Parts: sequence; C-alpha cells; structure tokens
Amino acid sequence: MADLSFAIEPVYLATVFLFIIALQRMSHPLTARSGIVWAGAAMLIATLVTFFTPGLTNLALIVIAIAIGGGLAYVAAKRVAMTEMPQMIALFNGMGGGAAAGISAVALLGPTTPVTASLAVVGGLIGAVSFSGSIIAFLKLQGWMPPRPVTFPGQQLLNMAVLVLTIVSGACIVLQPAWIPVSPEMWLPVFFILALAFGLLMTLPIGGADMPVVISMYNAFTGLAVALDGFSFATPNYAMIIAGIIVGAAGSLLTLHMAKAMNRSLTNVFFGAFGATEEGAVQVAGSMKAIDVDDVAVLLAYADRVVIAPGYGMAVAQAQQKVKELSDLLGSRGVSVKFAIHPVAGRMPGHMNVLLAEAGVSYDLLFDRDEVNPEFPATDVVLVIGANDVVNPAAHRQGSPLYGMPILDVEQAKHVIVLKRGQGRGFAGIENDLFYRDNTRMLYGDARETVVKLVQALKKL
Repeated sequence: MADLSFAIEPVYLATVFLFIIALQRMSHPLTARSGIVWAGAAMLIATLVTFFTPGLTNLALIVIAIAIGGGLAYVAAKRVAMTEMPQMIALFNGMGGGAAAGISAVALLGPTTPVTASLAVVGGLIGAVSFSGSIIAFLKLQGWMPPRPVTFPGQQLLNMAVLVLTIVSGACIVLQPAWIPVSPEMWLPVFFILALAFGLLMTLPIGGADMPVVISMYNAFTGLAVALDGFSFATPNYAMIIAGIIVGAAGSLLTLHMAKAMNRSLTNVFFGAFGATEEGAVQVAGSMKAIDVDDVAVLLAYADRVVIAPGYGMAVAQAQQKVKELSDLLGSRGVSVKFAIHPVAGRMPGHMNVLLAEAGVSYDLLFDRDEVNPEFPATDVVLVIGANDVVNPAAHRQGSPLYGMPILDVEQAKHVIVLKRGQGRGFAGIENDLFYRDNTRMLYGDARETVVKLVQALKKL
C-alpha cells in the first residue's frame, strides 16, 4: 500500500473547516439538518484517513470497535424520541468525555515529558468528570433517579477533599517523586477513580431543572479535554486540538446563553442545590378552577388573538401534530395565532422549535420570550400546553427558588387556559402561582387527547 501519511494532517485540517461550516449551519433551524450531515461527513473523513497513520496496529480491533459503537449509536438515534433527545445528548456526551479520559490514560502510559504529562492529566481529569457527571444527568433526565438535588451535611467539604486528592494523585503521576514508593502506573487507576467520583459528587446536588445547563457545560468540558489530549502526544494532533477548542467554545457559549435565559449564574447552578428546599411554607392564595373542553372551544373561536405556550408536557404527550391542526383551524377562522417559545421550554435550546417544525408549524409563527412578552396584555387567550416552570409568576417573587428567572408573562393575558394532566408541580418541584390566578382555568387530561377534543369542539361551532 502506498504511503499516504503525508495527507493525514492536511485532511485533518480540512475536516476542521467542515466542522466549522457544520456548526454555522446548525445555528438556524432551516439549515440545522444539513449541518448535521456536514459534521457526520467530516467525522467519517477524519476516521478513514486515520487508518493511514504509520505504525498503526490492532486494525481488526479498531474496526470491530467502530462497528459496535457505530451500530449501537445508529440504533439508538433511530429509536430515540424527540422528547428523550436531552438525555441522549447527555449520554453521548458522556461517552465523548470517557473517550477523552481513555486517550489521556494511553498517553500517560507511554513516553511523556513533564509538560505533556501535565496536559494529559488535566485532560483526563476533565474528561472523567464529564463522563461520570453526564451519566448522572442522563439518569435524572431519564427518570431513573429522582431529579431532586441529592444533598447531605458536609457535602461541599467531601467534594473538595476528593478534588484535592485527585490533584495530588495527578501530580504524583507527573512528578514521579522518588520518596513515594509507588510507580506512576499504580497512581493512574487511583487518579481516574477519584476523578470519576468527583464528577458524580459534583453533579448529584444539581436539580433536574438545571440539567440542560449541566449537559451543555459537560459538552464544553469534553471539547476542552480533547484539545488538551491533542497537545499531550509527542507530535501534537492538530485536528484534536482545533476540533476540541471549537467544541469547547461552542459549549461554553451555549452554557452561558442557557444560564442567562434562566437568570442564574454557573456558580449557583453547580453549588446552589437548586430546588433542594421545598416551598411548602409558601401558601398560594386562591384555588385551581377547572373548565371543560366546550367552554375553551368557545373562548378560542371568538378570540382575536391567541398565543400557544408549549412545554415539555406537550412533547411527552406527542401532541405537536394536533396542536398544529388546532392552530390551522383557528387561523382559518380569522384568529391570530402565535407560539411563545421559552429557551428552556423543551429542556434544551431549540428543542421545542425542532419539535414544532417537525409537525409542520411555520417558523414565522414562533416567537421568543422577548418578542412575545409585550403582547400578552392584548392577548385574548393563552393556551399553556404542558408548560409549568417557564410560565410561573413565582419568578417575580423574592424568596422563590425561581426568583429572577425570565419567564413567559402569560398571566397578563385576558384568559389563560392550562392543559395539564393533574395538579402536580413542575419539574423544579415549585408550586405554580399561575394556576391559582382569577383569569386562569385548568383543562385536565392528556394533552394530545385534550387537543383532539378541542379541535372536534371547534369544528362543531
């Protein structure tokens, strides 16, 4: 076989440009799908050209690993529902962090210098934290463990002690002090066990409502770990360095955007144990008032302006197609219909936009919080479908865990109809003041079935 190793670095650099194009196209819903294709093609090219690396061994094992990993990912991606996309992202991101930690381990087992060993240790620490932390995020979002923060006395001290021990074991790997009768190879598993434990301990006290921010942050961690790993080799891998920096930067920007959307600092997210304290002492005035489908249909039919505020509950009920049908029916009757999209309504930015777009809702009807909030006082009916925390007026009340979070001010509309399964609290576990307002009525039941009944009732009018 001809020696094509000279083409590896140029091809790596070319794939980096393809990744940049992919990210740019992912920034808008209309081009996001093609952006995914560009990124997939770039990764395929980078993977294939790696096989021309001189001295590459264990080719059969590499091919088997790619086939197994790629096959599992393909099956999972085909089967996962849009409602489960956040937890799939958490899981796959964790795999990336684990891979980065594995690369660091391999680099540390080979010949190193103090500089490359230091970079590998830092990359391994960040990758291991991203791996174990992402697993906790996945379990909370999937509902396989309680979404509430897990806290206990002395937790922060324990976390700090584990982090210090992790750093000390990493320093022993790099410095290899003669006065410690333990080889660097024996310190390696201790270092990674401690790093994984720190990732678990750091993520457990974070509430489920903050998991999207956590996922985004760990995505940035994974990119940073990959970039550091690229520097840790005797010959730097520039594809890993540049791609890792791009992923780290994109993840950091997304994290800051999400934290801003929730009006929360990253320090508060990671160390505030959001939602750990119940609002049981807060007594909400009034009571929830139910309404039936026929009365809601009359309100909608004779309204001039209707705003639909979808939330995660709509996605879980798979009601987006019927909501689109309801929107079209109202539009045919001359009713102005808009959709109010909160940045974290679907647990991830853009999640709700994609869900509605798949149902055929025009992007022209989707408005973000800043665009639609001024219109609520002039809105006749707001239809809240499966949203809770993002429409909770408690965010305006000092002392509430939600205080300061920008919300959709739906309570300012003339009539608010809330489609909800029951009287439970939102994902953050906080009582919703909106449900007790005089202008709010509760329409109980499965979102999809309820919207179907609404459509039928409207057609009869």
